[in-house]
Amino acid sequence: MGRYLNLGNAGFQSIRKGLYVDKTGLIEFINSTLGTKDKLTCVSRPRRFGKSFATQMLCAYYDKSCDSRMLFQDLKIAKSDTFDNYLNKYNVIYLDITWFISTAEKLDNLVKYMQEEIVCELNEAFPSVTSEKCSLPIALSDICDAEGIKFIVIIDEWDALFREAKDDTDLQKEYLQLLRGLFKSSLTDKMIEAAYITGILPIKKYGTQSALTDFREYTMIQPQMLAEYVGFTEEEVKYLCRENNLDFEDAKTWYDGYSFSRLHSVYSPNSVIQAVRSGEFGDYWTETETYESLKSYIDLNLDGLKDAVISMLGGLSTRINTRTFQNDMLNINSKDDALTLLIHLGYLAYDNERKEVYIPNQEVADEFRNSVEYSNWEGVSAALEASDRLLDATLRMDADQVAEEMDKAHMANTSILTYNNELSLSCVIAIAYYTARREYTMIRELPSGKGFADIAFVPRRHSSKPAFIVELKWDRSSAGAVSQIRSKQYEGALAEYKDNLLLVGINYNRKNKRHECVIEKSSQNLIIP
Repeated sequence: MGRYLNLGNAGFQSIRKGLYVDKTGLIEFINSTLGTKDKLTCVSRPRRFGKSFATQMLCAYYDKSCDSRMLFQDLKIAKSDTFDNYLNKYNVIYLDITWFISTAEKLDNLVKYMQEEIVCELNEAFPSVTSEKCSLPIALSDICDAEGIKFIVIIDEWDALFREAKDDTDLQKEYLQLLRGLFKSSLTDKMIEAAYITGILPIKKYGTQSALTDFREYTMIQPQMLAEYVGFTEEEVKYLCRENNLDFEDAKTWYDGYSFSRLHSVYSPNSVIQAVRSGEFGDYWTETETYESLKSYIDLNLDGLKDAVISMLGGLSTRINTRTFQNDMLNINSKDDALTLLIHLGYLAYDNERKEVYIPNQEVADEFRNSVEYSNWEGVSAALEASDRLLDATLRMDADQVAEEMDKAHMANTSILTYNNELSLSCVIAIAYYTARREYTMIRELPSGKGFADIAFVPRRHSSKPAFIVELKWDRSSAGAVSQIRSKQYEGALAEYKDNLLLVGINYNRKNKRHECVIEKSSQNLIIP
């Protein structure tokens, strides 16, 4: 077992000893590509989404230097007809580009250092075939000719060099020349049985990365048939919660929200695992990456970006064009570029049918709030801070303070909080009560007439706090808003709160630009079947 050639299965052994969710169905997919024109697979995922776990799993399965049957025999792949065909049958080359970056004496010598290290190890394994002075593609070609074998190549964080040496175009070209020799040459089919590479961003669309155009890509925008391997599925999270005595609905609020055409509910995997281990739900992104990376893009404040973020903090979606993004962290030229980048970094989810982005869950919403509070968007920060006071005033039934806080929220964000239709009214409520979503589930009710919108706030489980319904109208009356609530029938989630329910009616007077508020406790006059 070597450092780069045939590492063995120790990495996957340690994964299996911990809390493990079976994702070996990915192996069956890769098996279907072996030796075909689809044999080159590129998977881009955010940090914390299990890319390295997948590479170690694949190494353990294909590596001929070890016996991994016991590791896989109780997993899904063992039921596949292809399981025995390829188990521990290949020479596997595994490259962690971040490892090379951290161990190289000089970054500008990285590609030469990589090839020398790998070829040296190949020379030890095949001494009569290779020369330590040749390049990696030549070494592999010579081995394949002499031994009649092919390699499986697995590269983790293949794009790390572009992030670390973003200004060194000569080094980038040298690296791409190496990749071209491996994956886009007349010798590729002879040398490579399959390749699986991971990165954070998709392959760059224009320019020099043509070395990788033969790869089949699976991204956060189009994961296609690999959607279930982006994160944890709902059934997987339900199982983890059931086995570890955790509330599934809380897990869904905190970590769900990524949705794809083939799978509509995908959870952030690292965060779920951390919550299960600690027994507590919370924000686990900050343990691996600070808000700084998100803040740097928010601070660009490109045209329309501020309004888009405000809308999404209010629970709305924002329509974007993802095709202008060049898969490059440097060339962010528009709001759409910034938002598309945030999709690939995991901070936003993408609805491919609607072509819209949104904040997926409470954990990410907290990261956005942290970033906004430390950005230059003072008006937005003030509105978010005011939402704490607004919730407190609502629960105390202090109608005057509620009206005052709504005034402040409206004035701080007049560019987007425009009372011109039911959707805008709904956004106003959601923004103003942003903080409430930490303790409440927000349920949007369909607007039922011109000039008003209502949202129900249902407490998290095991909370003694009251539920409340907020109805916002313009140029009517706050008492009329409460009457409107009483005239409706509320079912389902609100039924159990009929004796612990607040009715919050808010009216906006367009003449004096002030809000009025009436808060009442529910009574028998409110119809809740």
